[in-house]
Amino acid sequence: MASGSKKVIYAALAGNALIAVCKFVGASLTGSSAMLSEGIHSVVDTGNQGLLLYGMKKAEKPADDKHPFGYGAELYFWAFVVAILIFAIGAGISIYEGVNKILHPHAMGDPMINYIILGLAMLFEGAAWCIAYREFNIGRGNRSLIQAVRDSKDPTIFTVLFEDTAAMLGLAVAFIGIFFAHYLNIPSLDGVASIAIGVILAVTAGLLAFETKGLLIGESAAPEIVEAIKELIKDVKGVDRLNEIRTLHRGPNDVLLALSIDFENDMTVGTVEDEIYKLELAIKAQYPVVKRIFIEVQNKRHHAEEVRKAQKNGL
Repeated sequence: MASGSKKVIYAALAGNALIAVCKFVGASLTGSSAMLSEGIHSVVDTGNQGLLLYGMKKAEKPADDKHPFGYGAELYFWAFVVAILIFAIGAGISIYEGVNKILHPHAMGDPMINYIILGLAMLFEGAAWCIAYREFNIGRGNRSLIQAVRDSKDPTIFTVLFEDTAAMLGLAVAFIGIFFAHYLNIPSLDGVASIAIGVILAVTAGLLAFETKGLLIGESAAPEIVEAIKELIKDVKGVDRLNEIRTLHRGPNDVLLALSIDFENDMTVGTVEDEIYKLELAIKAQYPVVKRIFIEVQNKRHHAEEVRKAQKNGL
């Protein structure tokens, strides 16, 4: 999925950089606040794609003494920063420009250049959106769009998909606002469109922040992976009981797995070690995303006691 993620980001970055220049030209020629807001929107999106690429590069760093589990969560952090930037810069400036235009309305120039730029921007954004949606659908399966976003562990693709969706909505709002501001000769409608664009960006930022927050805190592996690992454990010789299984995504393709297993008491230490080794090989062969496995051999009664103590202490 990493190569697919980069393809999505590169497509969005190139498109947004070209679109931003065109929008600023249109805003300077016509004095449209909505077009200026759209230009700022495209600049923010371009910077965001740069941050996602930076996060992907940092996440690839190997583990070291200071970060023994690697740097995979770097990607989640930078995706969260992207959400903050969309809200603070994109939404904030758009709403400010809109309010300023309403309080101090001034007539726009010939809006034809804006229509041309918005039309071209819709083509570019539409192409980028299709690429992002196609990559997102690869791992979606039969799940609904909302459920697929909630389950996704790769913030790069759904972040770009959200941004491109917001961009398409913003372009439509800008077109409508500019058209009616010119047609009805009510310049303040251009400001209303700018505020609406800011609201769209604020909602987008909120959704992204909510999703990436969950990834930052730590989410488990997909339920089907957890269930499949449980089935593999059943085939291990001498297993009396699986006490506990815990998984944690450290990155889109980096899962940490911790197991507590009770083996039969009459097994030798050497046999237990061999069975654990076979289990580790089987899990990694079936699910390469599981990078680190920690298996604790523990009596089920002792495990239950530890669980009770943890619950009593609110852990």
